[in-house]
Parts: sequence; structure tokens; C-alpha cells
Amino acid sequence: MKPSILVEIPQENTKSYPIYISKEPIRDLAKRLNDISSSRRRLVVISKKVYKLYKNEFDFSQEELFILNDGEHQKNMNNYLKIVQKAIELGLSRKDLIIAIGGGVVGDLAGFVAATYMRGIDFIQVPTTLLSFVDSSVGGKTGLDLPNAKNYIGAFYQPKTVFINLNFILTLDKKQMLSGYGEILKYAFIELSCKCEKTHLLIEFLSIAADRILDNNMNLIERLVRICLDMKISVVQKDETEGGLRKVLNFGHTYGHALETITHYRKYTHGEAVVYGMMLAFDYALRTKMINQTYYNLAYDLFKKYGFKPIKPVKYNHDKLINIMKYDKKANNGRITMILPDKKGSVTEVEITNETLFEM
Repeated sequence: MKPSILVEIPQENTKSYPIYISKEPIRDLAKRLNDISSSRRRLVVISKKVYKLYKNEFDFSQEELFILNDGEHQKNMNNYLKIVQKAIELGLSRKDLIIAIGGGVVGDLAGFVAATYMRGIDFIQVPTTLLSFVDSSVGGKTGLDLPNAKNYIGAFYQPKTVFINLNFILTLDKKQMLSGYGEILKYAFIELSCKCEKTHLLIEFLSIAADRILDNNMNLIERLVRICLDMKISVVQKDETEGGLRKVLNFGHTYGHALETITHYRKYTHGEAVVYGMMLAFDYALRTKMINQTYYNLAYDLFKKYGFKPIKPVKYNHDKLINIMKYDKKANNGRITMILPDKKGSVTEVEITNETLFEM
């Protein structure tokens, strides 16, 4: 099977890896996973929901499985230690393998185990949600959440292979699809800043094709996945560890992470929280004349087309939100820095004062 995309990390060729995008039956994907791991011990970390839906297709042995309950709040130190203990019980060595099957929570957590177990063993990403197709399964960010700080513990650690099977979206509920659209909208607003060789005109594509995309047109969704991955790979290849350019991928995330944290990772999906973060960013950018009313209206039209409604006025304690944002990984000496829109399809990093962030 020929790779659909090759992620090449210029600084270190050993980190390069293939991405396979297909619509093959899940049973065929399971066979590929068996073939690729036939000579190695393996630990399979799988989402509980995915396991219930596809356990017959995958047919893993119970001994090699760690079934992770669903939800962002499961991405915690306790589950990290449980997975490490499972790897020890299986006798995994540095030559063995971890396979992550699920959304971003499974991929992040299993990837962090792989990055730290015996100082690093191979792992394979099998994303099963739209959001993990277009974002979290590629790029090498792994980690877990603390009660008051999202993704505070983690590592940059690239997978060996990513298998994206589009058939998984057929069993996603509306909330999970909405979460994926949130991350896709982010890519539309940062397209120019990703410095891709190709021009995708993603804002226009999402606007014109909205009805067919929302109707789960598989060809259009595959095109979206490829476009978003092209943008992310362009950024990661230029800045693997977020020293500069990769910060553009955080558009909507500073406030989005604060929303997830203040609601204990239970109220909003990651994609929903990112959209609310982008809304706040557009509000601030318009108020400070970084963007014009036309672009602002265009952005909110897109949010509306994909089912997102503003949560204004903000109903959470501003001081608590600001305090969380001050301790965000992207903050600078207790000063909030945010990625903000500065023109259509472009963003820039700006330091924000507490007093102006939530002005209406």
C-alpha cells in the first residue's frame, strides 16, 4: 500500500513517517496492523467507544488491550501510570510497539507513554475522529492534562506510521463531527500563515461546499483531511518543536484550553472550545482594529454555517479564566500571548493585557 502522504522532518530523517488515507474496510486495516506488528510485542490502547463498535473487526487479544474510557478528563497521570504498568506486564522492550486507536485523547496519552517508556518505543497512530484525522494524530505532540493545566506534561514524539481510515466517521455522533469542524475552521483562518506551497482557498471551499460537507460527503471530507494535513505538515516540517512558526496552530487554543480547564474537561469538546477561542480572538481583533468588519462577518458566517453559536457574554469568571491563561504554556512571564487574526487567512502573535481581553 503506497503512502498517501510522507511527513519529512528535515532535521532528523529517522523521524519521517508515512500517512495512509483510505476507505478500506476496518477488517483490512486490522490486518495491516497485524502484519506490521507480527514480529513484535504490542500494547493496543483503544477508546472504549471504538472498542465496543469495532471489537469484532479488530479481534485483538484481551491480554494486549488497554481500553480507555472516553473524554478529555481521562488524559491524566493516573491513566498514564496504568498504561505504563500494562506495558511492563506485557514485557514490552524498546523493540516493541504501542498502537493508539481512538481520538486525540487516546493518541496524546498513548503517544506520551511511548515517548517515555524505556525512554522511547515505537508507536502507531490510528485516529478515529475527524478532529484527530486533521490535527492531533500528526505532528508529534503527546501529553496529558493536570487538573488546572491542559497538556502541561508532554513531549514532542513522532509516530512511526499514521493510518487514517475515513470509515470511522460513519459512526461518529454530531458532537464529535462538530468538534472536527472546529479544528478545520481553524486551518481556514491560518492558511496563509502555514506557508504551504499550494494555495487551498479553504475559507471559500468551506463556505461553498458547507451543505455537502455537513451531509458527510466522503470525497469532500477526504479532500478536507488532505488540505488540513498539508497545512499542518508544512508547519511541522519548518518548526517541529514550536520554536516559532508552529505557534500559528494555537489559534483559538489559549482561551479554548482555559474553557476546557475551568469546566474540568467535561462540558466542551476540544474543537468546540477552540471555536469559542477563535470567536474571542476575532472579537478582540475587530475591537482593536486588527481586522475589518467584512472579515469579521465572514468568519462568523462560517461559524454559523458549521453549527457554532457564540457564548457571549462570557458566562465564566473572567479572573479565573485570565489566571488559567497566564499559566498557559504559551504565556510569557505571566503575560498572556494569543494568536490573533490580522487579515484574511492570516494570524499573528500578540501580547494581551488583562484589562482589555474581555472588553465588549
